[in-house]
Amino acid sequence: MQDTTVKNGPPAEQVERMFDSISKHYDRLNHLLSLGTDRLWRRKAVRRIGSSCRPLRILDIATGTGDLAIEALRLGPEKVTGIDISASMLEEGRLKLERMGLTDRIELMKGDASSIGFAEGTFDAVMSAFGVRNFEDTLAGLTEMCRVLKPGGMIMVLEFSRPSWFPLKQIYGFYFRRILPGIGRKVSGDPSAYTYLPESVMKFPDNEKFLELLTRAGFTRTRQERLSGGIASIYTGFRP
Repeated sequence: MQDTTVKNGPPAEQVERMFDSISKHYDRLNHLLSLGTDRLWRRKAVRRIGSSCRPLRILDIATGTGDLAIEALRLGPEKVTGIDISASMLEEGRLKLERMGLTDRIELMKGDASSIGFAEGTFDAVMSAFGVRNFEDTLAGLTEMCRVLKPGGMIMVLEFSRPSWFPLKQIYGFYFRRILPGIGRKVSGDPSAYTYLPESVMKFPDNEKFLELLTRAGFTRTRQERLSGGIASIYTGFRP
């Protein structure tokens, strides 16, 4: 029997503990380590959804503290729902929504991508930013994302990818392996979380391999848009 699992990530319990431990520093480190580029990437990713559809109900998988869900409000949806396995990340997100006065527009709930607790065909768009590489089983998570979409609904995944051209490939590898873990450990106090980050990026099935996974999960019209020389990518597809 053919093995249909794609287990690039660690067990979900390990990911949950790790993100619980860094939740209070997560937003600051994201912006610091990307020099603010993560904000621009999210904005472009949401624009990509808006250029293809006008979703009324949006699901944000691995929402973390809700940055992508907040950005998605630009599309004028009736409701955005975010799920994440880390209760501490969700708590930070709820505090952020309260400060911004957005608690009536975005709902954050605990949930796992491998078993999304919504009926088939619930959402017009499903999205994730920098979360899919943390799925214990990438294909299972993408298949669930397809299941909860309405026919014709859109998936958008914003994720790190590896540049292939010189010298960006070498600079990228040095920064991810040598510089980023040290900064992350110093700011967060977690000795493992920001060592895990470059390891997870290097293991992630990016570029053409990820497009293939989207197809296997049931999506059609799949596409990749490389950002910042290939450091990150926006992947899109549609449920038939």
